[in-house]
Amino acid sequence: MNTVAIAMDRALTSSQRTVVVGRRIVQIVVPSAALLALIVFLPGWLQPTLNRARLRTAVVQIGPIEAVITTSGTVTPEVERIISSPVDARLLRVLKRPGAALESGDPIVELDTSDSQSAYERLLTDVAISDNQRAQAVIALERSLADLDGRIERKTLESQILESKATTAKQLFGEGLVAQQALRDAELAATQARIEVTQLRSERTLAQRATDLQAAGLRLQRSALSRSADDARRVLRLATATSDRPGVLTYVLTQEGALVRRGEVIARVADLRSFHVEASVPDVQGSRVQTGMPVVVRATDVELRGRVTRVSPTVENGQLRFTVSLDEPSHQALRPSLGVDTLVVTDRRPRTRIVSQGPYTDNTGARGQVFVLRGDRAVRTDVSLGLRGYENVEVTSGLQVGDEVIISDMRDYMHLEEVGIR
Repeated sequence: MNTVAIAMDRALTSSQRTVVVGRRIVQIVVPSAALLALIVFLPGWLQPTLNRARLRTAVVQIGPIEAVITTSGTVTPEVERIISSPVDARLLRVLKRPGAALESGDPIVELDTSDSQSAYERLLTDVAISDNQRAQAVIALERSLADLDGRIERKTLESQILESKATTAKQLFGEGLVAQQALRDAELAATQARIEVTQLRSERTLAQRATDLQAAGLRLQRSALSRSADDARRVLRLATATSDRPGVLTYVLTQEGALVRRGEVIARVADLRSFHVEASVPDVQGSRVQTGMPVVVRATDVELRGRVTRVSPTVENGQLRFTVSLDEPSHQALRPSLGVDTLVVTDRRPRTRIVSQGPYTDNTGARGQVFVLRGDRAVRTDVSLGLRGYENVEVTSGLQVGDEVIISDMRDYMHLEEVGIR
């Protein structure tokens, strides 16, 4: 035991002391250097970087912009003829189905017209009876007038004879050959004959007027019956509903045998030669839509221009409906019931700084923040935004023409001042 204690208390040699000191230095310096390197390089290691190839960017440029209210609309034919039932009838046959192309005169449905046919035939009989009555009345009136004309002629001849006798009696009375009484009788007879002729002529005039009035009444009666017959014939013709113009059948009754009331809609035929757009906006934006406002309609890959021509005075289910008339209502891209984007232009700048919209423009009011590419970095930048179009937004401050802006979703990096780009 004493030997071991003596050995442990023996002094170290110089080489041993060097090894011990070296070990202590290594134990202190290496951790310190590692800690220093961590402090220096950790921010770089922790800073996120983005692959430029996976970013969507847009360049600020000069151009026009239109502030729009974006909504959806439906292409609708400008003219849609409604065909209604002319009578109470049953639907016998449906000749065309919705979607069928129609030419003028093409039949659509056939209705049971037996009652209308009977009514029409009765009217034709009434017209024939009226014609017969009119012919008989004309013959009777002509016979009456002929009789009066004969009586007038006879009475005129008789009056002339009596006038001649009165003249002769007057001459004979002057020569003292006849008595005064005979002269008076002859003159009275002549005067009476003249009065009777005058009465007959007046009677003839009244008979002629009565004839004219009766004939006019018979003509009116016949005309009324004829119009009724024409209406009945037209009803019969309409009973086989036909299209009066080229178009497409958009609606038709389909239940054969069903009772159709007079005035009930049988079919609708749309004229495919011209269209307009029916659209609607939420009532909170309704006050911004005014008649005459320019509108851009996007139909498939085509942009068409137009104007608001009618705004509904009432709100239905929270929506305000309006109608857009197109500058090219017959454009080949238009189809019935085609859904289109309808952009109502509320303001316009012909020349200003614009950039494509992105998530940075969502729910941001007039100000926002974007990342602008600066070499191998994307720097967060405050911007002020103006008019918002369908694809672009106006930049009023914060960006210059030529700046390249990231329009990908960068919301996860908005707490950083800049992001590395590789």
